[in-house]
Amino acid sequence: MHPVHDTDVVLLMATALAAKRRPAELVEIIAATDLLAGAIPSEGKLADAFQRLSACGLICAVGDAYTLSPEAQKIMSGTRRKADTQERIVNIKEKLAAFAAQGESAAITFSAAQLGAAILAHRTAVKAPGKNLLLPKPQADAATKPGQRQRKPLPSNRRKA
Repeated sequence: MHPVHDTDVVLLMATALAAKRRPAELVEIIAATDLLAGAIPSEGKLADAFQRLSACGLICAVGDAYTLSPEAQKIMSGTRRKADTQERIVNIKEKLAAFAAQGESAAITFSAAQLGAAILAHRTAVKAPGKNLLLPKPQADAATKPGQRQRKPLPSNRRKA
């Protein structure tokens, strides 16, 4: 598969994250992309990446949901667990560059309107109250833990002269 774009790698990682237990819908994949990359690529770049990866047989459609093929799972399995996102992107990009497709698969095509609607649905879900498991958890301040109070300082043992 030549050339390999950054959007391809991020989309592959997001699909792996979103479709861990079951095939993921488009909105879930976009939410995972936002979590991994920090921003969502444009509709055109996402549509091209879906088309390239599905034509190579790395992303498969299961009804209205999407999952990784066994070849893509092999590519994703070789990364270190403690590696940060940039190291994983570089590692997966190298593996994708060396990947050779064993034939043509059915390409998944999306219109800009479909991707735009999925991005809009994700953005409204982020702003809505409730629990979203794909968003990073806010970090609590270490100094202000509830239920703990600071001790009073001990008096100094100075002699008065």
